[in-house]
Amino acid sequence: MHAVDVMTPKVITVSPETDVREIARLLLEHNISALPVVEDDGKVLGIVSEGDLMRRVENGTERRKSWWLKSIFAGANNASEYIKSHARKAHEIMTPNPITIGEDEPLNRVAKLLEKHHIKRVPVVRDGKLVGIVSRANLLRGFSMTAPDAATPATTDDREIRDAILEEIEENTGVWVDRINVIVTEGVVQVWGLVESQEEKMAVQVAVENTPGVKSVENNLGMLPRGVGHF
Repeated sequence: MHAVDVMTPKVITVSPETDVREIARLLLEHNISALPVVEDDGKVLGIVSEGDLMRRVENGTERRKSWWLKSIFAGANNASEYIKSHARKAHEIMTPNPITIGEDEPLNRVAKLLEKHHIKRVPVVRDGKLVGIVSRANLLRGFSMTAPDAATPATTDDREIRDAILEEIEENTGVWVDRINVIVTEGVVQVWGLVESQEEKMAVQVAVENTPGVKSVENNLGMLPRGVGHF
């Protein structure tokens, strides 16, 4: 399997000028831990994570260094730390120039990339433009569908089935596809992610079952915590 077979295609993004409060709202609303920062043409400039926001200072809660630490490290990282803790725009707090992969990157290589660089997710690009994102969870779900003794690569038909399922869910069920991951192997479908109600879970189930080429479906959707997603 490749990145295109497991990636989340509908990625919530922000612009370089997005305010940090809006970033925090999006992370909470969509129950995600990071957002790509993209230009108008879709080029990925950076990623803003929960960790970046944690460095922000609100209402005088900034960490205070002792005087001797300041004297030792004076000038070493004061400027960058100040930016991270006081900045108000995405481009000021993001991790710039993130590692990216292509759609045809094999999953084992994606896993090694995440491990090597100690990152939790990687944007997927086509011709330099963002088309999806692969997280550790996406990888684990993909690996669960390909046993070592039967590692059958995803076919073109599987990818067409996956695209059809995601399109049906997005256009006709009212369920946010950015919260859902669909994996198809030889017509067998696994659905992962979070929805807001049992009705939404069933709507996804029906959408998958009605898609031509689907042989069976394993619905692993969970429920969002109460209050999440309603702003």
